[in-house]
Amino acid sequence: MSMADKIFVDMCRDILENGTSTEGEKVRPHWEDGTPAYTIKKFGVVNRYDLSKEFPLITLRRTALKSATDEMLWIWQQKSNNIHDLHSHIWDEWADENGSIGKAYGYQLGVKHQYKEGMMDQVDRVIYDLKNNPFSRRILTNIYVHEDLHEMNLYPCAYSMTFNVTQKKGEDKLTLNAILNQRSQDVLAANNWNVVQYAVLVHMLAQVCDMNAGELVHVIADAHIYDRHIPVIKELIAREQYPAPTFHLNPEIRDFYKFSRNDVSVENYVTGEQITNIPIAI
Repeated sequence: MSMADKIFVDMCRDILENGTSTEGEKVRPHWEDGTPAYTIKKFGVVNRYDLSKEFPLITLRRTALKSATDEMLWIWQQKSNNIHDLHSHIWDEWADENGSIGKAYGYQLGVKHQYKEGMMDQVDRVIYDLKNNPFSRRILTNIYVHEDLHEMNLYPCAYSMTFNVTQKKGEDKLTLNAILNQRSQDVLAANNWNVVQYAVLVHMLAQVCDMNAGELVHVIADAHIYDRHIPVIKELIAREQYPAPTFHLNPEIRDFYKFSRNDVSVENYVTGEQITNIPIAI
């Protein structure tokens, strides 16, 4: 069975059985009808995915690989903060009349900074170091920029990536590992979506830097299940689990800026029934 399913189910059970409730507390999120959106939460959830063994698409329900990749590339490759550059509508609620989400996400990755090697943005700096100084312990990005928070329509949830390269015994190629830091996560709506996005990113960066994809470690400070999601989660984690699908990344692409959402695909992706009309707290 899929290791991603096991990780997801174990995490959800732990939250439901051992988490703490925010019911009755002053909370920012609310439902469309104005009702406060309370959660059951766990602090400091850490999940590890070995990308060399399996691609972490859950099979309990289908995760839209191409759409998830499209949003990741919107942030990391296009470095855009405008929803008109996306092929989906997941950011519409946070966009202004011009389509901008403010100085958030892709905007921050596109800001150029002065380094000894010259002016680079954060993504180009990561690629530069992976190619020229792979054993550096300083290869990371951070988009939670306090001076710009007041100009962000939504504070970043997944805000930092730290990359670390290892040399496995018996292998010629280096292995690229990464830690995704997330301050907050709606487990039902976004957990596997984010895992898939950053697994794809690790695979893409590994390929363009002539490395193998290794571990993705996902650190979530506040992993929560919303009150109206609890029955859905209970039904979801009781479902049958299937073997992990086979992931494919177009091997011809050697420039990160040439990838598109159509360069990723999976085979033998068997899943449970899709869940529709999930209420989203805002």
